[in-house]
This record gives sequence, C-alpha cells and structure tokens, in this order.
Amino acid sequence: MTDSRPHVTVLAGFSAAATDAVARSLLVTDPSLVLVTHDLTGVRDGVVRRTVRTADEVLEQGRTDLVHGCVSCTLREDILPTLVRLSRERPGSDLVLALPPAVEPEAVAAAGLAVAEAVRFDSYVTVVEATAVIDDLTSTDSLRDRDLHAAGNDERGVADVVIRQIEFADTLVVWSTPGADALERDRLAALLHRLAPWAAHVHVGDSPKVDCTGLAGRLLRSGRHDPAVPGMMGRALEGYPIGIHDRPGEHGVNAMLFQSRRPFHPQRLHDALDDLTAEALRGRGQLWIATQPGTAIAWESSGGGLLLGNLGHWLAALPRERWDEATDMRRLAADATWDLYYGDRNTMLSFVGFDLDVDAMTATLSACLLSDAELADGTDSWRVLPDPFADFLPADGDADQPTVTERATS
Repeated sequence: MTDSRPHVTVLAGFSAAATDAVARSLLVTDPSLVLVTHDLTGVRDGVVRRTVRTADEVLEQGRTDLVHGCVSCTLREDILPTLVRLSRERPGSDLVLALPPAVEPEAVAAAGLAVAEAVRFDSYVTVVEATAVIDDLTSTDSLRDRDLHAAGNDERGVADVVIRQIEFADTLVVWSTPGADALERDRLAALLHRLAPWAAHVHVGDSPKVDCTGLAGRLLRSGRHDPAVPGMMGRALEGYPIGIHDRPGEHGVNAMLFQSRRPFHPQRLHDALDDLTAEALRGRGQLWIATQPGTAIAWESSGGGLLLGNLGHWLAALPRERWDEATDMRRLAADATWDLYYGDRNTMLSFVGFDLDVDAMTATLSACLLSDAELADGTDSWRVLPDPFADFLPADGDADQPTVTERATS
C-alpha cells in the first residue's frame, strides 16, 4: 500500500547557522517542500515564535504562549500540532523541521509517536559545523553559560546536548568551508564515525558551491529512521550496538568496549570516576553494581560529568509473569545471552576519545569489579557494601520505571 503521509525530515544541530544553511539548500530543490522553524529565545518567558516557509515565500509567522516555558511544552503545544495541521493543509508537500540548537532530536521522536497517523518521520539528520564541533564536544560549559537553557532548571551541558544530537542521528551532515584543513577534517570524520557508527555520513562545503540536488538526494525520503530502535539509553538492553572496539583508531581517535558479567563494587567504581570521565570524550552504556542487583543502570559521561540513570529492573530480578512488560527485542536479547548465574545482568560500556589508553581503561574498570573472593561471599554480603551511589539511584524496589534520575559526579 502507498503511504500518503507527508514525510518529515528533522534537522538538528548546535550550530544554528549550519543547520539553516542545510535547510535552505534543501528548499531550493523542491518548490513544494515546506520548512518549519521555531525561535525559542523567549521560551523561558513562555513565548515561542514559529515560521513556516517554502523556498519562495513565507507562508506564516505565528506566536504561541505557553503556560510553562520548556522544550517539552513547545513540542506538545506547537511543533507537533503544526506538523499535523500542515499535513492536512498541504497534503502533497513534504516537511522539513529545523530544530533550535538546544533541542535534542530524541525528544521529538518520543513525542512524535503520538502523531504518527498524520505524518511519517522519515529521517533524523544532525548537522555539525566542522570548525566548532570538537570545541563543543570537549567543552565544560553548560547551556546556561551560553544563554541557551530552555528553562530555569535546565542544567544540561553543551557537550551533553551536542553528543546526544550526534548519537541519535541516522544521518550526519558535516558542514565545512572551502580551504578547511584536511587533517582536521579527517580527524573529525574519524571521531564522528566512532560516536555514531550506525549513521550515514555526508560531507558538504569543500567547494564554494553546494550541490543542493545531490544533498537533497542523500537526505530527503531516505527512510532511514526506524521508530523501533531505542534511544542510546536503551540500546544495549535491547541488543543494539552502542559503539565499536577500535583500539588503534585513526587520526588520533579511538574507541573501546568493556563488557563484564560481574557486578561493580560500588565504592571502587566511585573512586575511579574521575579517571574514567577525564580520560574519555564520551562514555555510554549500562552496568550493574553489587549493592543493587535488581537495577539496570545507565551510564552517560561527557564534558567531564557523569549522568547515571535508572533503566528499570533486569528481567532476572522480575517474576516470569512480568517479562511481557519488556519489548520483544529486549526479551530476545536477554534470551540470546542468558547466563545461568547472572541472568541478563551485564555491563556493556563504550568509550570514545583521543588516544585512549585502552589497556589502562580496561585495567581500571576490571579492578572495580567484585573479586573472586567477594563473589564467593554471596549476594547477602554484597548488599551491605558501602554504596556512594545510594543517594543518586533508587533502591531496587523503586526501580520499576525506566527513567533517568540524578546527575552523579565523583
């Protein structure tokens, strides 16, 4: 059957200028293509300004007043309703949604499931500006430092947002400029391939003229977005790759995977946080600690900080009748790797960085695991180990809902 829904290409990117350049390059290839943008400079005061245009004309400019100024309110009360309305008013036109710099595309994907009958989210494209992205990825700035925070309680870091935009993309566009240093270009390409090995990578801007038709052919109606693939926090649980193991790397960029069935000793892991977060540009994945054997814990590190999240219970910690609460993919992944002693409990961490010392990182992580003697002591002794993470993560009995909890740093 023919899918008559308008296709939506979502453009994200921390550089507003680069994202706008890609959006306008797409518009000139199709007079029926509609671009939707939002100005969030007044969102903290509850004001969002919307512009809808084609290559030839501005179709509308509007303002939405929100009861609470926040990105989620904007998605719910303006962005998604606008896409649905345009799909009805212009049924023959595909749509490009260009997100403001501080908006993470995963939030759109999660909210967009509610309007899937009206529009098809075809691809999530992240645009990175070649001359600035590495500085942003290594920055310790918060959004507040750059006056980009979406609400009073928005404590996200610049590196956090930029990395999540890159990781969620099914397509990455590197916007460069003529005369850019070839070695820096290759270094950036190596980094992006290790941060998002699952994405298609497109490079633009090496010449003064942009091949708009060629770019549109790579980005529009690609069908790359699969709504069944979870975001980064849930990828390992459902059996999707979270990175690659590339010890030698190239152009000074390498990556590693660390996997273990043994739980971490909470105190030793906590004591190693400074070393682990300082060494790697990005860390991500899941783990478990001996004091909380029922809880799957998410790990996200960037910009020198660490975010630990609650992903819910391991299936091994639940009665069999509750396994139907998990997705089919999660149950399949658990079944494929089930261990008679640990069940589906396992640590899977990915680290990406510049000249990572893989041996040292592996040794540090391995030293944080329970020893043979500690394992032999049994689970009752594990539960009374000192746990500096207790204030950041719920006890096992409170871990039913898979949500991110607190920011935890050493």
